[in-house]
Amino acid sequence: MPGRIRGVKPDKIKKRKKKKLPVDEIEQKIRERLEPKKPKKEKKKGPKRKSGRRKKKRWSFKDLDLKNSISLEKVKQLGIWILQAALVILFAFVFVWYFGQRVSTIGDSMNPVLQNGDVVLVNRFIYNTSSPKRGDIIVFKPKGNENSHYYIKRIIGLPGETVEIIEGRIYIDGEKLEEDYITKEIRDVGIVTEKMELDGDEFFVLGDDSDKSEDSRMADVGNVKRTHIYGRVWFVLSPLEHAGFVKD
Repeated sequence: MPGRIRGVKPDKIKKRKKKKLPVDEIEQKIRERLEPKKPKKEKKKGPKRKSGRRKKKRWSFKDLDLKNSISLEKVKQLGIWILQAALVILFAFVFVWYFGQRVSTIGDSMNPVLQNGDVVLVNRFIYNTSSPKRGDIIVFKPKGNENSHYYIKRIIGLPGETVEIIEGRIYIDGEKLEEDYITKEIRDVGIVTEKMELDGDEFFVLGDDSDKSEDSRMADVGNVKRTHIYGRVWFVLSPLEHAGFVKD
């Protein structure tokens, strides 16, 4: 039977009522279909909005207004300040390098001028312009041994001279040495049992307290070559009770 739904009785099928459209609406739809469609107007795209984070502009020297921000007077003052600072630094470096090298006194061989533990300043520049003199208190390393500590002794014999020890006194070229500083009588002559002639670059050194001194009388120390002299002692830095200039 046409129009019949399986499993459902005809009397139970509800007939759907078609809705009748008003005449005005039907006419309106017919007109819309017959009339040509107007092209849709495209919306003008505006500039894209930037995100909330702003890009940081990179700084360059072009951004500086040097003519207005920096005057010639300020540049001059800055240049003078830099020059003064450089001179102070240079002076400090030169002073420390040539006059401020510190060496500690080991032992009492230079007593009473220097005592054990005294920290002294060494003048390294003086022997660049002059030769070591008799009576100078010098700093050196025996035979140039870099592993040794610094020795502090007094120059007695100069290059080319002959040194002799007779009855506890020093003789230079056969004449008794008159010393202006306090020394003790030499009891141990060491290797100086006869006249010792110094080479053209050698110095004979002794400690003022000869009983407690290891100096040119000992084979381990011997005569001091010019190239092995570190400098001349000129100031006691510490302790404070000993501080002051060293008198040769």
